[in-house]
Amino acid sequence: MDTDAAKTAKDSLELVFQMSNILDTGLDRHTLSVLIALCDLGLNPEALAAVVKEFRKDSPSTSTSR
Repeated sequence: MDTDAAKTAKDSLELVFQMSNILDTGLDRHTLSVLIALCDLGLNPEALAAVVKEFRKDSPSTSTSR
């Protein structure tokens, strides 16, 4: 990947991350990057969203009292 393509990819991920934060999705950059890569490979974005929702529903709360 050349430097222009790498910068464009980084800028795009940053924009998606900002949108994710505005929408309060709770997704981190790495997770968003993986989801985008899966969409680029042709996976259905709506199916991926359903999987993310299902994982969140099934996973125990990760918040801890400190």
